[in-house]
Amino acid sequence: MSKALIIAEKPSVASDIAKALGGFKKLDDYFESDDYVLSSAVGHLLEIGEPEDEEVKRGKWTFAKLPVIPSHFAIKPIEKTESRLKLLTRLIKRKDVTALVNACDAGREGELIFRLIAQHAKARQPVQRLWLQSMTPASIRQGFASLRSDADMMPLADAARCRSEADWLVGINGTRAMTAFNSKSGGFHLTTLGRVQTPTLAMIVEREERIRAFVPREYAEIHATFNAKAGEYLGKWVDEKFKKNEDEHARADRLWDQGKARAIAEKCRGKTGTVEEESKPTTQASPLLYDLTSLQREANSRFGFSARTTLSLAQSLYEKHKCLTYPRTDSRALPEDYVGTVKATLGMLEETNAYGHLAMQILGKNWINPKNKRVFDNAKISDHFAIIPTAEKPKTLNELEQKLYDLVTKRFLSIFFPAAEFMQTTRITRVEGEAFKSEGKVLVNPGWLAVYGKEADTEEMGSLTAVAQGEKPKADPVEAKSLMTKPPARYTEATLLSAMEGAGKLVEDEELRAAMQERGLGTPATRASIIEGLILQKYIVREEKALAPTPSAFSLVTLLKGLGVPELFSPELTAQWENQLAAMERGKLSREAFMQGIVDMTRHLVQQAKGHESDTVPGDFAILAVPCPKCGGEIKENYKKFACGQCDFAFFKILASRQLSDLEAETLLQHKRVGPLEGFRSKMGRAFAADLILKEDLSIEFFWENQNSEAQDVQVNLEELTPLGDCPKCKNKVYELGAAYLCEKGMMKPRVCDFRSGKIILQQEINSEQMQKLLTTGKTDLLDKFVSMRTKRPFSAYLVVKKDGSTGFEFAPKEPKEAKDGKTPAAKKAAAKKTSVKK
Repeated sequence: MSKALIIAEKPSVASDIAKALGGFKKLDDYFESDDYVLSSAVGHLLEIGEPEDEEVKRGKWTFAKLPVIPSHFAIKPIEKTESRLKLLTRLIKRKDVTALVNACDAGREGELIFRLIAQHAKARQPVQRLWLQSMTPASIRQGFASLRSDADMMPLADAARCRSEADWLVGINGTRAMTAFNSKSGGFHLTTLGRVQTPTLAMIVEREERIRAFVPREYAEIHATFNAKAGEYLGKWVDEKFKKNEDEHARADRLWDQGKARAIAEKCRGKTGTVEEESKPTTQASPLLYDLTSLQREANSRFGFSARTTLSLAQSLYEKHKCLTYPRTDSRALPEDYVGTVKATLGMLEETNAYGHLAMQILGKNWINPKNKRVFDNAKISDHFAIIPTAEKPKTLNELEQKLYDLVTKRFLSIFFPAAEFMQTTRITRVEGEAFKSEGKVLVNPGWLAVYGKEADTEEMGSLTAVAQGEKPKADPVEAKSLMTKPPARYTEATLLSAMEGAGKLVEDEELRAAMQERGLGTPATRASIIEGLILQKYIVREEKALAPTPSAFSLVTLLKGLGVPELFSPELTAQWENQLAAMERGKLSREAFMQGIVDMTRHLVQQAKGHESDTVPGDFAILAVPCPKCGGEIKENYKKFACGQCDFAFFKILASRQLSDLEAETLLQHKRVGPLEGFRSKMGRAFAADLILKEDLSIEFFWENQNSEAQDVQVNLEELTPLGDCPKCKNKVYELGAAYLCEKGMMKPRVCDFRSGKIILQQEINSEQMQKLLTTGKTDLLDKFVSMRTKRPFSAYLVVKKDGSTGFEFAPKEPKEAKDGKTPAAKKAAAKKTSVKK
C-alpha cells in the first residue's frame, strides 16, 4: 500500500499533525498510519558551499583565489543533525513512499529546509505543500484538505535558494577579500563581513561617531513653585510660540540665552499669576502581544537579559516545558480561528494562584472579542503567530524561565482587559505675561494596568493641587536652572534590536523602503546571533548594558566606505534583495537574473579591494603636527597607520584593541612617551592601562611603572623617597614612583602586595597631597575632572579606599535646595500632598 511522507520542520509540529489527523503509531523518530509516514527535520539539516573539486584548501585568503564563484552550489550535511538527515533520507527512499508533503513552516526558510532535504535524498516523488498559519487541530485538518501544488510553490522555492546562495557569495567573498586586504602588510587579520552583520555594525559605529563629535550646549529651564490655598504645585516656563525646527535639541521649555532666563525668573519671582486649566479624559490601550524582537527588547530593559538569553529561555519554555508557543516569530497577532485555544489557555490560568483572578475576570465578563483585529487577524501573521502561553501548566521553571513566562503571560492577559482610563489635566499659570505649564494625570480606571498591580490612586499618579476659581497663586521661588544638552545614548541590546527591526527607515528610496518595511535587518530568529557574532568577532563589546564599537569596527567601516562599496554596510543591500526576492515570489523576476546581479556585485567588491593599498584608501585622515623622528618629514594618517611620506617610518593606529588619537600620536612622537592610557585590551579580553614608549630604535612598546616587578629591572632606593602613608592592603608604606603610587611590597621580587593607584585616573590627576589624604583618612577631596570612558562626560567624585583595600569612587549626595521659607522642595511637596485635592 502506497503512503505519503509528511516532513515537518520540528518534532513538536510533527506531533501536533499526528494528533490532529489521528491513527498514527509512534515509532523511533517518526510516526506511521495507514496512509502516511510522518517525521520532521530539526531546523536546517544541510548547508550550501562549493563543490568539493572546486573548494580552495590552501591560499583561500589571498586575492589570487578571489572571487569565489562556484559552477554550482553543493549541499553538505550539518554534522550535529546528520542522524536526522539519514532518517529522512531512509524514509524518502522507502518503496511504499510514493508522495511527499512539505509541512515545514509556511515561509521562505521552511521551503528551503524541505527543498534541500529532497535534493540531498534525490527524491523523485511528486510534492504537495501544507501551508499552515495556525496549529489548531481544525486548522491542520483544513490544511490537508487544501494542499498546494508543487508548481505553485516554485517561485517561493527559487527565492529561498537565491537568498541562501547570495548570502554565501557575499559573505565568503567579502570576508576573504577584506581579510586579504588587511593581511597585505603581514600577519593574518581575519575581517568578517555579512549582509546583515555589517550594516548593523555600521549603525553602531555611526552612533558612536555622533557621540564623539557631540559638543554640549548650555541651556536654561525656568522652574517655579506656585503657592495656592490648597497647597503648592510646580510649573515650568514654556514658549507658547515654539515650533519644531531642524535643531534636534530645541524644546518649548528651553532657553539658549542664560541672561534672558535669569531675567524672566527675576521678573516673575514673588508675583501672582492667573490660572487657565483644561481637564479631559484619555485612554491607553494595552500593548500588543509579543513577537520575538519585542520580547527581547522588554527582557533586556527590565531584567538585563541579552537577546540570546531571552531566545534561549523562550525556546526552553516552548520545547522543554511546552508552556509557550513557538518563539521565533515576527507576528504580534493570533489567527482568527484561535479563540477556542485562547479560552482553553485562560481556563488553565484560571486554576493558578498567580493569574487565576485575572483569567476569571476575562472569562466571566466575556472580554474575548473574536472581531478584535488587535488580537485576532490573519493578515498580520507571517510564518508564525504571536508568542502566548499554551494550555500546558508549567511545573518546574527556574528563576529566569519564570521571569520570562510571567512577562509573556501578563502581556497575554492584559490584551483582553479594557483600556486604562485617565483624567489628564493641563494647567497654564501666567505670571507677568510668561506662561508656566503644569500637568497632572489621574488614573480613573486601571483597566489592563490591573494586570500589573495598578489601582486608581490620584496621589500616586500625579494629581494637581486644586486652585479655586479666580485665585491667583504666588510664584515663589522661581529659579533659572543651567543645564547641558546630552549626546545620543549608546545602543543597548533593546534599542539595537529596535533599530535592526526598523532599519528600513534609513533607506532613502521609497520602493526599497517599502520592501524592508516588514523585515528590517535580519529576522527575529537571527538578530540575537548577529549581535553575539559581533561581540565574538570583537567588533563590539558590552559595557554594562551598552554596546560599544571597538577600533576594529571603525576600521572596517572606514575601509568599506573608502573602497566605495556602500552596499556592504548600508541597509540598501537588504532592501534591494527583499524587493527582488518579493518580485521573484510573485513570478516577476527570474532566479537567473537575480543571481547574475549578485555575481556582478561580488566581482565588483573584490575588484575594489584588489585595486587599493592601505595608504590609498580614502578617508577623513589627519596630518600630524609633529615631524618624523627619523627624517623630519611629514607624518600622515592613513587607513591603518601613521606613516611618514618621505621615509619608511610608520606605526599602527590600533594597538591592543585601542586606537590612538591624533593628539596621543603627536604626544608620543614629541615626548617619546604618552600615558598612562586606558582602554587597551589583552588577548584574553581584559582591559588594562599602560604608557606607550617610543624607543631609540623607533619601535613602540607598552610600559607599566613597576606594575609587574618581575618584568621590570628598575632598582628603587626607598631611602630617597618620602612615604605618603600606609598601604590599605598590607599596612606597609606607599610611595610615589613614576606614573603611579605603589606599595613598597609591590616593588619586591616576587611581588608581595598588589596595591597600585595611577596618578591619572579617568583623566583626573591625583596629586601626592590627595593620595596622602586618601591613605590617612580613606577619602580624597571631591574631585571634579573625571571623564567617563563610556559616556565621555565629566563627573565629580571622591576617591575612596574600599573594604578590600583597592580604590573606588564615591559620589556626593545631591543636597536639596532650601527655599526662602527654609523648607526644601521635598518637604513642601510632602506638605502639599496632604492637602492635595483632585480637581
